Amino acid sequence: MGCSRLLGQKPEGPLAFGGSGCLFQRLLAPLPAQGSEDKLLHQLHKELEFSIKTSRRSHQLTGGQKQRAALAVDAQPTESEKEIYNQVNVVLKDAEGILEDLQSYRGAGHEIREAIQHPTDEKLQEKAWGAVVPLVGKLKKFYEFSQRLEAGLRGLLGALTSTPYSPTQHLEREQALAKQFAEILHFTLRFDELKMTNPAIQNDFSYYRRTLSRMRINNVPAEGENEVNNELANRMSLFYAEATPMLKTLSDATTKFVSENKNLPIENTTDCLSTMASVCRVMLETPEYRSRFTNEETVSFCLRVMVGVIILYDHVHPVGAFAKTSKIDMKGCIKVLKDQPPNSVEGLLNALRYTTKHLNDETTSKQIKSMLQ
Repeated sequence: MGCSRLLGQKPEGPLAFGGSGCLFQRLLAPLPAQGSEDKLLHQLHKELEFSIKTSRRSHQLTGGQKQRAALAVDAQPTESEKEIYNQVNVVLKDAEGILEDLQSYRGAGHEIREAIQHPTDEKLQEKAWGAVVPLVGKLKKFYEFSQRLEAGLRGLLGALTSTPYSPTQHLEREQALAKQFAEILHFTLRFDELKMTNPAIQNDFSYYRRTLSRMRINNVPAEGENEVNNELANRMSLFYAEATPMLKTLSDATTKFVSENKNLPIENTTDCLSTMASVCRVMLETPEYRSRFTNEETVSFCLRVMVGVIILYDHVHPVGAFAKTSKIDMKGCIKVLKDQPPNSVEGLLNALRYTTKHLNDETTSKQIKSMLQ
């Protein structure tokens, strides 16, 4: 079975195929003997050229799709994939709207400041409360989406790590599911990038909780309380306290998946993650492939997926992603990030610095620590 649509890319990168054989396998294979490298590169070049000529239509999308024009939706699920695929697809259909709502989230900072500065002015108190309640409704929607995303990820992990197939075989056989896995990570990194640059989220929610508490003490009916009760508010508070709440949710979900499936070798999960990281790194660091990315969003997609699987790997693997025995080439991955325009990857570098588990372990080389300083 070919793997031209792995990770959902139109065949414009190294996952593209213009003939027989699986380029994906060759990307992950050991380097060929000296003398055959040029021949292999020439063949890859021919396949890529063919693929690009057949994929021009991928850049004629509009609306929400335009942001990810290089990412195709043609990795159709096989019969055995359909159940999981359809479940996850219902979740992913809402992802674009969640990002748009988060991107347009402006907060109620002005109303809150006015209310705090004039505590006896009932009109200002009502105005601030009226501004915050619908915003908290949005925050509730974001949190609930994280729970749906977690369930989707666990379903995909179950499908992509089950016996008797190897991770590489799974990624080839279940290309539609691999694409969805990558899209979840892409969404997750994008959500957290937006959240980290929007302090209004925590300010609004803190004000909401303080005001709600004061209303209860004074026996004042609180419109909106039914929407976010105290138990849910506690869980949301923990969620938004995280610098990268979506990544934290997925990392915990992956760790829980491994611990609950003790009959499944942990390598099934970690090898799946390291394989995806390797594919993304090779796509980005090889000039012959990178030069054929005709849309920068394809680059952003690959970078986010690469960082996402590294973080999940680091949380799941006993010694993490930074140890010498790691199956992820961390130096190569960090170099790929450092080679991008600084303002475009600072959030991803921060994700590696602050949301990984083993970066500061003694087993992490000084060179890797230095690269991330």
